[in-house]
Amino acid sequence: MTQQQIKNLEKELWDAADELRGNSKLTAAEYKDPLLGLVLLRFAQNRYEDAKVSIANSLPINPRTGKQREATRDDFAGAGAILLPEKAKYEYLASLPESEDIAEAINNAMKLIEAEYHDLAGILPKSYQEFDDKLLRDLVRVFNKDAVRNAKGDVFGRIYEFFLMKFSMQGAGAQEGGEFFTPPSLVNLIVNFIQPNHGIIHDPACGSGGMFVQTAHFIQDHENKSVNEAITVYGTELKSNNTKLAKMNLAIHGIEGKIIESNSFYTNPHNLTGKCDFVMANPPFNVDKVDAKNKFLAEDERLPFGAPLTGNGTVSNGNYLWMQYFHSYLNETGRAGFVMASSATDAGNAEKRIRQQLIETGDVECIVSVGNNFFYTRSLPCHVWFYNKGKKPENKDKILMIDARNTFRKVTTTINDFSEDQLEGLTAIMAMFRGEKPEIKPDNEWFKGKFPSGKYENIEGLCKIVDLEEVAEQDYSLTPGRYVGVVVDLDMDFDYKGRMVEIHNELAILNDEANLLMKQIQGVQL
Repeated sequence: MTQQQIKNLEKELWDAADELRGNSKLTAAEYKDPLLGLVLLRFAQNRYEDAKVSIANSLPINPRTGKQREATRDDFAGAGAILLPEKAKYEYLASLPESEDIAEAINNAMKLIEAEYHDLAGILPKSYQEFDDKLLRDLVRVFNKDAVRNAKGDVFGRIYEFFLMKFSMQGAGAQEGGEFFTPPSLVNLIVNFIQPNHGIIHDPACGSGGMFVQTAHFIQDHENKSVNEAITVYGTELKSNNTKLAKMNLAIHGIEGKIIESNSFYTNPHNLTGKCDFVMANPPFNVDKVDAKNKFLAEDERLPFGAPLTGNGTVSNGNYLWMQYFHSYLNETGRAGFVMASSATDAGNAEKRIRQQLIETGDVECIVSVGNNFFYTRSLPCHVWFYNKGKKPENKDKILMIDARNTFRKVTTTINDFSEDQLEGLTAIMAMFRGEKPEIKPDNEWFKGKFPSGKYENIEGLCKIVDLEEVAEQDYSLTPGRYVGVVVDLDMDFDYKGRMVEIHNELAILNDEANLLMKQIQGVQL
């Protein structure tokens, strides 16, 4: 299946499923988990059918009987599949007669899969009795089309991620809509910059596990090893529903990993301090209810520079807790990339002290400013921070500043992202900073327009390499705009002089009207 065919299938399935919801009384939040559960059921059967063929070709023949032995659960696990009981197969559900209770049958299928696949125990949705019978049957048919039954490889992973994105755009998260999903442009930026191709990967605010999924894609594109040979993934997530989404996401993509539901502010459940090769995260911004008196916080080894306490001994927000966690998790050559509120680059008081100490380690490698509308349910800008404890000596006292606020593609009136050329170009800037040869397609006009020589140079309004002395002069601000400058882009076809005459005329009219109104008010007899 080509990339375009997959995109067409994603859209076709989403449109069909969303139309069914639109004709029901369900909200997007009520609909999300059961629908994603059906995607997993369909995936499980497709993976089962593929594994059954490969296992049949590899099972040894018993010399006494001349027959192959029966395939076992371990055989299927080795092939990355689940040995499905008959009543957990998607096609069994799709062929149920109208007289059978389809909701009960789907709930039972989920229980049977959990019994076979222990990482999903207690995770799969089992609330299908809340759905209208006709809606459920129509939904099952949506994922039983020929194109879906014949889908191979990571098509279902792509569909699952696409559906997560669409639900996020509809605000289907708990409390703040879409909090379970980091937009692909930001995930890709992080993965491309830190290149997580080996070892221990950690996300202590993992949401639905998108960082791990994109890491898997990166490994598949760049390494000869399988994903589970190359990396071991660990995630921590505060919210129960997001934890379930992440475990389902890993299962659908065939990624082995450990996801724990816990609060990263008061626990360090994986004990990975100093052990991680890569850390990636999009933590909640500006969390203001962290308990500064918590005993764990006071003794936390992940806070070498201390908690960012205010004058009255409270933690005003958690940003500088997260930033220390990410740094502390890294081993001596580890890299981290994470999304952070824009206010953090210039925050004062205790946060400034911690930022200065982080900068003085020499491990802050790059800061990228990102403009508005990259998040699906919030329009705020952000910054993406990068640490690298394995910097080359010549870069140890340098930081790459990238202002990408004017680098974006308009997707809709309220959503922006990076185009493929822009993302590839931004990645190339980081590679050139590291002294590596950038991977650039010959037809990347964005990159050629910015770097016609094909070599790094400071570009006003876009990027600049600064040393720690310059950062100190800027009071340890890490806002790229302070360093890269601003480009004033004049539209030479616009009649500025004529427009100014119009504005002056409009102002004169408004002044006359204001004076007349003032005279009328002053003439009123009290």
